Amino acid sequence: MATKKGSIGVTTENIFPVIKKFLYSDHEIFLRELVSNAVDATQKIRTLSSFGEFKGELGELKVSVKVDKEAGTLTVSDHGIGMTAEDIDRYINQIAFSGAEDFLEKYKDNANAIIGHFGLGFYSAFMVANKVEILSLSYKEGAEAVRWTCDGSPEFSMEAAEKADRGTDIILHIDPENAEFLEQARIDTLLRKYCRFLPVPVVSGKEQEWKDGKMTDTDKDKVINSTEPLWTKKPADLTDKDYIAFYHDLYPGQDDPLFWIHLNVDYPFNLTGILFFPKIHNNFEVTKNRIQLYCNQVYVTDSVEGVVPEFMMLLQGVIDSPDIPLNVSRSYLQSDTAVKKISGYITKKVSSRLEDLFKADRNDFEAKWDDISIFIKYGMLTDDKFRDAAMKFCLLKDTEGKYFTIDEYKALIEPNQTDKDGNLVFLYATNATDQYTYIQAANERGYSVLLMDGQLDSHFVGMLEQKIEKSRFVRVDSDVIDNLILKSERKSADLSQADRDMLTTLFSSQIPKADKMQFFVTFEALGENSAPIVITQNEYMRRMKEMAALQPGMNFYGEMPDSYNLTVNVDQPVVKRISQEASAELSAKLSPLNDSIASSNIRIEEINKAVKDNKPDAEQEKQIQELMAAVDKDRHTETEMISGYAAGQPLVRQLIDLALLGNGLLKGADLSAFISRSVKLL
Repeated sequence: MATKKGSIGVTTENIFPVIKKFLYSDHEIFLRELVSNAVDATQKIRTLSSFGEFKGELGELKVSVKVDKEAGTLTVSDHGIGMTAEDIDRYINQIAFSGAEDFLEKYKDNANAIIGHFGLGFYSAFMVANKVEILSLSYKEGAEAVRWTCDGSPEFSMEAAEKADRGTDIILHIDPENAEFLEQARIDTLLRKYCRFLPVPVVSGKEQEWKDGKMTDTDKDKVINSTEPLWTKKPADLTDKDYIAFYHDLYPGQDDPLFWIHLNVDYPFNLTGILFFPKIHNNFEVTKNRIQLYCNQVYVTDSVEGVVPEFMMLLQGVIDSPDIPLNVSRSYLQSDTAVKKISGYITKKVSSRLEDLFKADRNDFEAKWDDISIFIKYGMLTDDKFRDAAMKFCLLKDTEGKYFTIDEYKALIEPNQTDKDGNLVFLYATNATDQYTYIQAANERGYSVLLMDGQLDSHFVGMLEQKIEKSRFVRVDSDVIDNLILKSERKSADLSQADRDMLTTLFSSQIPKADKMQFFVTFEALGENSAPIVITQNEYMRRMKEMAALQPGMNFYGEMPDSYNLTVNVDQPVVKRISQEASAELSAKLSPLNDSIASSNIRIEEINKAVKDNKPDAEQEKQIQELMAAVDKDRHTETEMISGYAAGQPLVRQLIDLALLGNGLLKGADLSAFISRSVKLL
């Protein structure tokens, strides 16, 4: 053929700068695209041979990648279908006219896997090369070899050439600035990343052996890939050892997976793959690169948001589907209804697999629960469909280490843990050691206590409350035991208002001062055998602070102090003694102050009644201000008197410190003072 010159059919002269800068997410993608095209060509000749349209010898069907550092070239060769000058005109000189799509249309029912979709993959070569050559010989009888050359401008040349074997060589003259792609180690790394599971053998150099004190090439080709990865095989033909070995091939150095799910569906979309449940050693963390996405065994990306529900980012493994739409670089997923269907299918398949594992071997499922619970709880919190399915196999663990399904646990606690309003009360602890005293008190009442010590459990508890009708989740240390599950109206402590005010100041004045901690003194009749003081934490405020730690936008709660109730048991003998001694010592001194406060308050009330809805005049306003100042002065004197007395009563501080110590709240100098005081009181 005569030498032909011409211009590549593009709509703009700036097509190459666009390809180099914007079309592909990473320059290294060029190697994946060129090898994929070579695999396509190989698959095509295999298909044509099976149809009888090619009657010659197939020969060795492989793709070779050769680095010639001295010549500055990188060559990708195949023994596939090859191209004629007309083919190059059609598929190379007219950008975005996809040969793969044209071929698929003709052989759509029986074609081997064809990777290309857009007709742009070849041009990724110009991201790293300043000149690209194509040397090709078509399989067609009588075909003439052709050489096509382009220097990265729209201008090209095409001429007859000599080539002995059918197939195509793509020769890249690498830019000096991209010299990294002339390093064999770099090329091998990229091939292992993008091409390790291609369906056609990919050869890159020779295997090496240690000889004469150095590594030297052998005569054996170095095959980079495995042409039949595990996910392409039937689950019935595989053993546990096969899956575990494949997992370690994907993720070297990790513990064995807990279990796995083999995906295999061909309608209404094509999807294969294997998802593994790994052991999660660290705190909860959603990572974006655990699952690899392939398209007909070609690596596409490890950013699979949208294809895989967010909660499944904790899984590892491979998904392969030709039906996930990609942009022209195959590097970014596009939003699509097919993607949503695939995501929904994966969710359904995972929940179904978990339910099967639970039913098949509950003991094994329970043994693995602590490792997989964070995954299941995260799924239930973020995906409604998964939550509904998981209600059947989600387990609750009590403080004794026993496991129950949600329905089993409801049946267990319903007789004894239903309050006066008909609400089922789930008691739980977040730390079995720190909250041991409260757990023990609950167990002595016949109550069961759940262990909710996971990082997501503050959110999980709220979700269960919404999902389980007429239920409340109450942390076991959020109130005194008698108030956790009220069977009748609360019994108030039998104290006069004067005694209540005196004792409130008596105890509150002796509570150690601490940053971001506040205590409210309350009184309950808990029985003489119960603890003298019980410290509990408000359930609502505690939950808000826990959620603020995990969610942005809740800083208001995060900055608030920790709120505790310091409940004094007025039935306890030591508390009774303290109360009686304080009353005997202080009543006479406090009586005039109480009378003065009462008199001032009565006078203020009389003035307000006389005024009614009108604004007090200047004289009345002056009287009210003077009376209020007198009340404040009397209360200050009263507080000083009670606090001074309390400071001289070591038993008061001792009881408070004992309660603080039991909750891990007594530290530093206060703890040291408690130890010294304890020695003196012995």
